[in-house]
Amino acid sequence: MRVLFTTCPDRSIFQSMVPLAWALRTAGHEVRVASQPQLAATIAQSGLTAVPVGRDHRHRRLAGMEPEPGAAARTGLFKPYDVVDHPERISWEYLKSGYDYHVTWWHKIDSQPMIPDLVAFARHWRPDLVIWEPSGYAGPIAARAVGARHTRLLWSMDVFGVTRAHYVRLKEHQPPDERGDAFAEWLDAHAREYGSSFDEDMVTGQATIDQLPDSLRVAADLDYVPLRYVPYGGQATVPRWLWPGAERPRIAITFGTTATEAFDGYVVGVQDILDSLADLDVDVVATVAESEQRKLSHVPPNATVVAYVPLQALVPSCAAVVHHAGIGTLATTSLQGVPQLALPLHFDEPALARKLAEQGAGLTMDPGAAKGDTVRQAVLRLLREPSFRDSARQLRDEMLAMPDPSQVAARLAEY
Repeated sequence: MRVLFTTCPDRSIFQSMVPLAWALRTAGHEVRVASQPQLAATIAQSGLTAVPVGRDHRHRRLAGMEPEPGAAARTGLFKPYDVVDHPERISWEYLKSGYDYHVTWWHKIDSQPMIPDLVAFARHWRPDLVIWEPSGYAGPIAARAVGARHTRLLWSMDVFGVTRAHYVRLKEHQPPDERGDAFAEWLDAHAREYGSSFDEDMVTGQATIDQLPDSLRVAADLDYVPLRYVPYGGQATVPRWLWPGAERPRIAITFGTTATEAFDGYVVGVQDILDSLADLDVDVVATVAESEQRKLSHVPPNATVVAYVPLQALVPSCAAVVHHAGIGTLATTSLQGVPQLALPLHFDEPALARKLAEQGAGLTMDPGAAKGDTVRQAVLRLLREPSFRDSARQLRDEMLAMPDPSQVAARLAEY
């Protein structure tokens, strides 16, 4: 079987696809990964075969996740996807205006540069299956052009599928001449250009692979294929200082890469948090971007500050992790059964953090409230209250019970 993965040029989104891609390759299938040229080196570093398509035309990373003018900046899901968190906002006018804006200023911008080359490559290589991530609609267009099966691979909660289900339901109740659908019109135009026509599976996939356990997910009425999350963060080396086990409780602090690669830096005070933990009998390991390290005036004696350390190597030695609720960090920590303090900022992070807190494996607070003292008190709760550790272990067991990538690869071969 030939399997073509397609992704927007986002490193973290691509990395969430790597374990399944390697499982398919290990099972004997041919695998290619297509994206804009700027991601080709990252794909090749994973050991997978890259197919550069189109041109590099990437607005500032996550610019599609910027709110519409006048909206609060970078806080949670934006219109129309925020109806997952705020069902009281569900209306035809609200959803339609949200799609009208973001199909133009996010989805088209991510996908348009890739479509002609991706279709040309698909016609040349003839994949049997196309696996695409929810922001890369060039994937289903190419699949339709060659008659291949196609499947979405989620990198977080399925806010896309849930929102679309509300939209389709409401559209059926509108007068025929008022059923405007920016998504369907855009995708149908490309499908017809290549000899096909629009179907709803071009928005939500013929099937959807979901890497979150039931306690953390949101879902629509779709065909979901569960997949156990496997951490992959690219090339990494475990430092020697991390080899020994921690002699006292270890607290990890990490705020991911998005804050410095896409935004203007961290929105929480790293120095304040480090100082608040300085007198505790703990070891603190903080991964802080070099640009943000320069803002620190000092490092407390019980803290180690590094630019990067493989999270899957660090977390097992920790008693708690303080992070931004990015899906990779949250899932990696959950897989190790470690309690978490989530300080979410944008898009899916607040919803993920809330789900985590509801499950009981951690706490969450708005980053604006994450001052030294409040973070200290939350960390002490995670260390002292057994319920967090118990719930974290339950979450770990829930994740470990999900089908692993090799099992999902076998299912996809029969799909």
